[in-house]
Amino acid sequence: MPLNIALLGTGRIANNALAPALSMQSDARLWSVLSRDASRAKDFAARHGAHSPTPGYADLNALLADPMLDAVIIASPDKLHVPQALAAIAAGKHVLTEKPMATGKDEAQALVKASRSANLRLGVAYHMRWHDGHRQLASMAHAGEFGDLRHMRVQWAGKQPDDSTWRAREDVGKWWALAGMGTHCVDQASWIMGPSCGEVVDVRCVINNSVWNSPHDETAVVALRFENGSTVEICVSVLFDGPKILEIYGSDGYAICTETLGAEGAGDIVTNKGKLPFTVTNPFAGEIADFAAAIREGRDPEVCGEEGARNVDILLAAIGE
Repeated sequence: MPLNIALLGTGRIANNALAPALSMQSDARLWSVLSRDASRAKDFAARHGAHSPTPGYADLNALLADPMLDAVIIASPDKLHVPQALAAIAAGKHVLTEKPMATGKDEAQALVKASRSANLRLGVAYHMRWHDGHRQLASMAHAGEFGDLRHMRVQWAGKQPDDSTWRAREDVGKWWALAGMGTHCVDQASWIMGPSCGEVVDVRCVINNSVWNSPHDETAVVALRFENGSTVEICVSVLFDGPKILEIYGSDGYAICTETLGAEGAGDIVTNKGKLPFTVTNPFAGEIADFAAAIREGRDPEVCGEEGARNVDILLAAIGE
C-alpha cells in the first residue's frame, strides 16, 4: 500500500510543486489537505486527486486523527511549521516540513527532540539537493575532484511587485529573501562544503530593508566561514531580477552553475573540464521519494531535523540573533 500523506497548506508551492510531485510517486499519494478555509481545502484536494474519503480539512487535529494517515508535508507560513509539526508528531505522523524548519533555536531543538523521542522521521524540504547536476557536483566535491574547497558564491534574486506577501509580515514570518532563497543557499553550501570544511563558525551579514521598510530582509548579503577557513558569499534579494548563479572554487578546479537554482531542475553547469551534462528531473519529486523511502526504511531523510536546525542557527545569526 502507498503511504498516505497530507499537505498542510494550499499556497503556491503546495499547488505548483508539492502536490504534482506527490502524484509522481509510486509508493506515496496525496491523502488529505489542510487549509484555513474548508472549501479551499476541498477544492485543492479535488483538483489534485486526494484519495481520502474526507480529503479537505480546516481543523488540524481532525486531519491528524485519521488513522489511515501516515505522514504530513508542511507547506504553511514559517512560524506555523513547528506547532503543526509537533502536533503531527504527537499524533504519530512522520513530518516533511518546508524550509526554514523553524524560526527560533529552542523550537527547532524541541522539534528534533520530539521526533527522535517518538521514533518518527523528520525531514526538511530542500529540493535543490535533488537537482541532478547539483547532486553530481556534490559527489565530485566530496570525492576531491575540485581539490581542497576554498570558496562558494551563490546569487538568487527575484523582484517582487510589492510587500503584500506573508513573508514580509512579522506575525507569520521571520525572514523574507533569506527564507525564500537564502536558506536554500545556506543548505547548498553546507551540503557541498561541510564534509571537508567542517561547521560554519562565523556569519556576517549586511541587510537592506529600506525600499518597503519591511521588518524583514529585502536584500541580504551573507558571508560564512567554515572551520578550516573556507568561505561562502551569498546574495539574495526580492528587490531586483538577475541571473541565478552558484559557483564552487577549489584548489584544483571550479564549477559555475547558471539558472540551476529554482523549481525546474534545469539550467547549465560548466566546470574547469567543460560542460557538465545532467538529466533534468523534478527536484520536488526527488525529495518526496527520499522522504517516503526514509519512512519505509526506518532511516533519516537526506536532510534530517538536526541539519534543518543548523540552517536555522545560521539564518538567525545573519540577522543578529
